Amino acid sequence: MSQPYSQVKAMLAVAKASFKGILKSPQAVFFSLFFPIVLITIFGAIGGNRGGISLDIAFTKNSDTANIIYQAIKGGQVPGVEVETGTEEELSDRLMKGRVAALIEIRSLEKGGKASYDVHLTTTSAGMRDLPVLQGVLENVINRVNNMITPSPHTYATITSEKVEGRTYRMIDFYLPGMLGFSLLGTAVFGVAFAFFSFRETLVLKRIFSTPLKKMYFVLGESIARIVFQLMTAVVLIGFGKLLYNFTLAHGFVTFLEMIFLCFLGVVVFMGFGYTISGLAKNQHVIPVYANLFMFPQFFLSGTFFPKNLLPEFLQPVIKALPLTAMNDAMRKISFEGAHIWEVGGEIGILLAWCAVAYTLAVKTIKWE
Repeated sequence: MSQPYSQVKAMLAVAKASFKGILKSPQAVFFSLFFPIVLITIFGAIGGNRGGISLDIAFTKNSDTANIIYQAIKGGQVPGVEVETGTEEELSDRLMKGRVAALIEIRSLEKGGKASYDVHLTTTSAGMRDLPVLQGVLENVINRVNNMITPSPHTYATITSEKVEGRTYRMIDFYLPGMLGFSLLGTAVFGVAFAFFSFRETLVLKRIFSTPLKKMYFVLGESIARIVFQLMTAVVLIGFGKLLYNFTLAHGFVTFLEMIFLCFLGVVVFMGFGYTISGLAKNQHVIPVYANLFMFPQFFLSGTFFPKNLLPEFLQPVIKALPLTAMNDAMRKISFEGAHIWEVGGEIGILLAWCAVAYTLAVKTIKWE
């Protein structure tokens, strides 16, 4: 008596065959693993070299506000310096997480001294990379004020600083999450789009569906293979960053597992757009056009290669809504800031919303013949 046909076994056989095919594809290995490693190496090597000034600061509630130094900074007269607001607890939390370079308290000094005010900076290890730049900016402001209103023996303000304990923020802590998103998005979209279009054009789908295997199980088999491959590359990239550049995993192995879960969610979302593109494409030559129209704006807007807050303010609502932005932000919050998966619900919500959009479009556009 013959055994009943097992859809699950057939699905796993498809997944195994597809996984072997991906490993034999030089393009897949290059763009998902080798290329991101090269970029991580380059960005890790350049370390603290940064172009331009982009500093976020905040004033303490005790800061003296009736002085020209405060008015110049708060009034936006210092290019590249943004003043954040919030409660004392919120600002302290942002300081510890490296979101603000320093908390500034402008203190009025006793009259008769050499200075009228002391500009006191409180920073952490996470903000130490910005401290020399910030001190230079403030010194320029004070020098301009001195030249305008005080005689030469007198100094309008001095600068002091203190450091409280916090994590050391390295450039790899910014770049590696971005490279993970770059790898997952590029490989998921291109890989799925080209593979399914090829299956349709070469009549592979038609031959497979002449077997008892159901369409859903075939798609699941292909998806499992690509998810496993992408998660393996994520493990390699995170391990590479940790071993060579001391990439921050705030809670150790727990953080690693949470990052892998985010990678899984990201791959699932991005594959949905790959399926959609494969259905929309009339020939294989338009696949790169459609894929790049979807991916390239995100690579340059979503904080992959440089902070997204450097971009114009009117673009920020659009940038925040992009799926790659949500993934990059969630990755950085979990890896460096120490957030847990349930604390990045906003970013996960954006990814799930895009997931619904992607697979709704995929169901309506995908062609089997």
